[in-house]
Amino acid sequence: MMTTVSKTIDIKEKTINVFTYFARPEHISDQFEERVGMTVVPMDVKAGMGVGTTFRVIGDFDGKRLEWDCETTEFIPERKVAAKMIKGPFKKWEIAVDFESLGEKETRVTMTVNYDMPFGPLGAIMDKAKFAKIAEKGMETALYRVRGLLEGNGSIPVYITLDAYRKLLAEKEKMNNAPVSTVLTKILEKYSQVEAVKN
Repeated sequence: MMTTVSKTIDIKEKTINVFTYFARPEHISDQFEERVGMTVVPMDVKAGMGVGTTFRVIGDFDGKRLEWDCETTEFIPERKVAAKMIKGPFKKWEIAVDFESLGEKETRVTMTVNYDMPFGPLGAIMDKAKFAKIAEKGMETALYRVRGLLEGNGSIPVYITLDAYRKLLAEKEKMNNAPVSTVLTKILEKYSQVEAVKN
């Protein structure tokens, strides 16, 4: 029995910027509430995070830790990003994010997750209706947070080399997996202190 959870939000920002943010799965995990502790770890990154990129999702859903590996299946700049589970607890798990330009600085984003809960121990432990509610709430909160971030800050770090990104993830781990934005802020604070000492 497939369950579909879908949420749509309009963001007052250019489609290219919105797409670029969503194209990095680990950015999205930063926006989930602490209660749905989501971490995304890129594993095998293809050019521009495109089709074939694999990443691991580690989620804590109401005290139950779930892990699954995904692969990017669709990557159409400024239109769509999609991924599916290639290994993990669900019978099936797919996510798609669609983008529609509504004007110069307005983008409609629709996030859709299709999944099939496993039978056996996990399916029994995890109430299907409860899981759907947690997933829906998490997605909604994530979308609101992304909107706040993209509308609130004039620009976002769009291009970052893989090497720089790995260093950032290492710092993130040292800081008990704090959100990337928190880690960046700390690094910049340290940098400005060093600069102040130099001058």
